[in-house]
Amino acid sequence: MPLMRTLLTCSLLILAGCASTGGHWVELAGARYQVELAQDDATRARGLMFRDQMPADHGMLFIHERQEPQAYWMKNTRIALDILYFDNQRKLVSQQRDVPPCSAGNACPPYPSHRPARYVLELNAGQAAKLKLEDGAELGFGPGIEAR
Repeated sequence: MPLMRTLLTCSLLILAGCASTGGHWVELAGARYQVELAQDDATRARGLMFRDQMPADHGMLFIHERQEPQAYWMKNTRIALDILYFDNQRKLVSQQRDVPPCSAGNACPPYPSHRPARYVLELNAGQAAKLKLEDGAELGFGPGIEAR
């Protein structure tokens, strides 16, 4: 029975397309967001693909090994997003707001950071405007989120 329960749990996580979901959160401009972590090539590549919705207070935090120019795209992404780029000090250095979904496969356009970034936070479109985010805003990490 424990094996069956484990297999069922794993299957549900795979079907949900989840990255690491250990109750992680970030704070930005006084708002707290529950985040999934994408810390390796596989979870970063999958990102929020194939999701039909995401709760307003949720997002995905991508953690890269080093600070460098980043570019994200919306291949197979079904929800509009704000893509927020942060440097090593977790300061907002670039924003791509209200990025539309894309079903054009490899023809989906890239959305680059305009400055080198190490952390990328994807939130539902409209969150950056709601928070009145400006470059320089600081991203706070909850317990358990560490730079590699």
